[in-house]
Amino acid sequence: MPRRPPRPRKAVPSRQHPVPASALRLALSRRKKAELVEALVELAEADRGLLRQLTARFDVATTPDELVAATQLAIADATDFDERQINRNFDYDYAAYSEVKRNLGRLIGSGQLRQAMELSLELMKQGSYQVEMSDEGLMTGDIEDCLSVVIAALRTCDVPASEVIAWCSTMLATDRVGFIASQPLEALRAQWQKTVAG
Repeated sequence: MPRRPPRPRKAVPSRQHPVPASALRLALSRRKKAELVEALVELAEADRGLLRQLTARFDVATTPDELVAATQLAIADATDFDERQINRNFDYDYAAYSEVKRNLGRLIGSGQLRQAMELSLELMKQGSYQVEMSDEGLMTGDIEDCLSVVIAALRTCDVPASEVIAWCSTMLATDRVGFIASQPLEALRAQWQKTVAG
């Protein structure tokens, strides 16, 4: 006679263990403010992702030079990939792309549009290479989102038309895949060409 399958056993409820974060919260609450600040700074220096999170969360004021350096690091982090993963949908740093967009906006807001234009060229160079090396170019939208901040500012800026036209042409030529923000860049170039001809 066939045997019946055994009944599933009911899980025995265990005592609830404290959540690790609650133990950490308790330990941190016993420390002095200076010690906590020092620990956060050490952790942030060792982890650029954490540094970006803390900078954004506490809206840290930076000089334009520091902002440019932070943006260059964020571009490097955002566009980094493992070359062993070429032609695959590899992971990339979404948060770093968000930081690039945020920093470009901050640079523009502080009157550093030309710096933002230069950084956008670097983003196009490295970002289009990342898209080219990926399978489906999933990061294309993130790159275009970053560039949209600069393109929008250039529509109504006081930068000479010849500079804007040259920048658009260089951006289009730097794009290794030929489709990243191509329509907005071509439209911006045409807008300024009409102004010059007009």
